[in-house]
Amino acid sequence: MANDTSSVLSLDELAGALQELLADLSAAEAEEGPRLARIRPEHLDSATNLVHYVALRQHDLRPLQRSLASYGLSSLGRIEAMGKSWLLTVLETVLALRDGRHRQPIWGPLEQGTSVLHRNRDALLGPVHGEGRNTRIMVTMPSEAATDPDLIPALGAAGMDIARVNCAHDDAAAWQQMIDRVRALPDGVRVAMDLAGPKLRTGPLMEGPRVRRVRPERNDLGEVVRPARIEFGDADLPVTGPVSDGVQVGDVLTLTDTRGRHRELTVVQTAGAVVVECERTVYFGTGQQVYAADGTVVAEIGELPPRPQHLFVQVGDELRLQRDMAPQPATQQSPHRIGCSLEAAFTDAQVGQPVLFDDGKIAGTIREVTGSEIVVDITRAGVGGEKLRAEKGINFPDTTLRIPALTADDRTNLPFVAGHADIVDLSFVRSPEDVADLIEELERLGAPQVGIVLKIETRSGFEQLPQILWEAQRWWQVGVMIARGDLAVEVGFDRLAEVQEEILWICEAARVPVIWATEVLDSLARTGVPSRAEVTDAAMARRAEAVMLNKGPYIVDTIDSLERILERMGGHVSKKRALLRPLTSFTLD
Repeated sequence: MANDTSSVLSLDELAGALQELLADLSAAEAEEGPRLARIRPEHLDSATNLVHYVALRQHDLRPLQRSLASYGLSSLGRIEAMGKSWLLTVLETVLALRDGRHRQPIWGPLEQGTSVLHRNRDALLGPVHGEGRNTRIMVTMPSEAATDPDLIPALGAAGMDIARVNCAHDDAAAWQQMIDRVRALPDGVRVAMDLAGPKLRTGPLMEGPRVRRVRPERNDLGEVVRPARIEFGDADLPVTGPVSDGVQVGDVLTLTDTRGRHRELTVVQTAGAVVVECERTVYFGTGQQVYAADGTVVAEIGELPPRPQHLFVQVGDELRLQRDMAPQPATQQSPHRIGCSLEAAFTDAQVGQPVLFDDGKIAGTIREVTGSEIVVDITRAGVGGEKLRAEKGINFPDTTLRIPALTADDRTNLPFVAGHADIVDLSFVRSPEDVADLIEELERLGAPQVGIVLKIETRSGFEQLPQILWEAQRWWQVGVMIARGDLAVEVGFDRLAEVQEEILWICEAARVPVIWATEVLDSLARTGVPSRAEVTDAAMARRAEAVMLNKGPYIVDTIDSLERILERMGGHVSKKRALLRPLTSFTLD
């Protein structure tokens, strides 16, 4: 449908259109008279209403909906249960307005708000690079986008409208390579750069043993169906010495693994690299020697990476968050200790407040706060316990953390962002002061052309959203991202659907475009197969002005699927209003 007010029907034209629809309903009722005559009396009204509804939905009602909404009248979005009565009521209201029988003066068509939102959307997010949709598609750039010359052109060809570069990863040289490739695309694909914000993460754990385990594949009877296969010299198993010297296919090599077990390795390849197979599980360790049949050393295992470690946390355990970020032992029993990357937590957290770890998989309540520790009693940790690793997220949903959204690293990166990006995404917005801080920095850098997107991912950011938007509207181009990952943890998964609806409504009232983000078609991007739930989620995202996809090996296919979903849903929904496109014989055309 057109976005300007020229398509709005006059009151006289509206009355005529409604009267024509009512005439069609009467004709349909007469045509179905023999069928209705067979209906039981208690179902007759319902059956007649269904006749009316089916007849009504043979029309494209969207132009009529648009005009009715422009006058502040019902847009027919809930007409299913009382089709004819609803039309009669709306017609009577239109006639009253037309004939001057209304009690108060009206302002006329109310299209200005929607037009302003569309103007703001286009200014911030740029043009659409696909047909049949108004919702933009934002795609997160993987690290390989800096080095793979074909990836970004493929994303652009698939329909990417905005390329998102995450400053939490890679470096300025890689960002520059990504942006250069995006700028080379036709039709003005926008660049958004995501400031990392304050990282609230678990600290490091002591290194695990430097071993690599390889094991054969067995069937349900324990029989080996595929031997363990090992390539000497690959990234996971470095070796010293020219292993291929004097080694032939069929030779049997031997070693004693880290458990003291004797293992025989059969050489199956020597061309390019020496590959061996073993029908037993092998634990390779740094410095182990591999022997030929005559007892000579043919290889020595190089420096292996340490195995990742974890705390094993259960309900009832005590977890002590440390201000000191020194590596902690990987304990399997309470009490546990692990660092917390944000020093403000040790001054702002209070006894009795909740703490959540690793996207809410582990939860607890603060029992004690000192200058160096936060003692947490674990109240949720799965059925039999959960693993907590280094660099996992920590959330204090009820704690007012007195920290700026702009970190020292963000301020260092901002000149590059201001000089190269169309949009800057501000992470972990908690207050209007965070927005004012960003605006001040952009003004200092002389970057009025850069749009601002505020990522709402904390409880305080959600609770202060109107005040945050008023502060942001001092800037030229403003948008909001519903960052549902941390937001779900902060407000609770059972409240996420409600909260994201309220954000959409508040932003529509402010005429601010919204980006729907986090795990949209995530399974499809990672595995090539979507879940049914995430397809529905992607369809619901049509009510936002843009949708963000994360990286994955199937990201090009994901863009293509999302484009089709958005195109189809564009005929059914606009913001929170249902659009009544024709239902043509209930086909999937």
